[in-house]
Amino acid sequence: MKAFCTLLKNELKLNIRNMNMVIFALLLPLVVLVILGFLYGTSPAADGADYTFLEQSIGALCAISVCAGGLMGLPLVVAEYRERKILKRFQVTPISPGMLLAVEFLIYVLYALVSLISLLLVSGLAWGVHLRGSWVSFAGSWLLTVLSTLSIGMMVGGIAKNTKNASVIACVLYFPMLIFSGATLPFEVMPESVQKIISVFPMTQGIQFMKSAFLGLSVEHFALPIFVMLGVTLVCSGIAVKCFKWE
Repeated sequence: MKAFCTLLKNELKLNIRNMNMVIFALLLPLVVLVILGFLYGTSPAADGADYTFLEQSIGALCAISVCAGGLMGLPLVVAEYRERKILKRFQVTPISPGMLLAVEFLIYVLYALVSLISLLLVSGLAWGVHLRGSWVSFAGSWLLTVLSTLSIGMMVGGIAKNTKNASVIACVLYFPMLIFSGATLPFEVMPESVQKIISVFPMTQGIQFMKSAFLGLSVEHFALPIFVMLGVTLVCSGIAVKCFKWE
């Protein structure tokens, strides 16, 4: 436990000094929130809707932070350590692949959590946004989204040979999920054929689940997003640990 805490403390300091995740995982969602707030304010999300556009968008804004950390930040950090032979030095220490990946995993969970709290505080104070559903349901949907997305990044970081390979894989995953999962373009405005295709993304399932939980809407076939996200988490985490390469 002491080794885990020490590694976590050092890695978190290095990560914050880098500033990439501070900008893209913390500041970017807030900037988008403020822009949407000035554009739409307390306007209803649709004709006859009793919730605002901002309240409908909270899940998508949370996903921006999760996507940045899970699909870009985490895999690139681990791959960079491998390329710079830092992992090779870890290999002769008591640090195991599972411990190293768990530390990096936890760092990006913390980023996502800070982003969530910031979004709720700013949107609540500035535009009166409040949770209309169950805190338990929303927290559960958020956590599943975080775990499934970060597990994909952990898998990429665990098997990518170098930073270049990790960057290519991360971009191939990051941009389609960011654009088509509902984090930027609303899921509802996409053609039905596209909706069926992107429904396989864990991020898509997570955003829809978070939106319904936040607004207090009934979720039909709620078992599907849970099984999709849990399945992705277990499979990707297992591959990341089993196929982990020190160099």
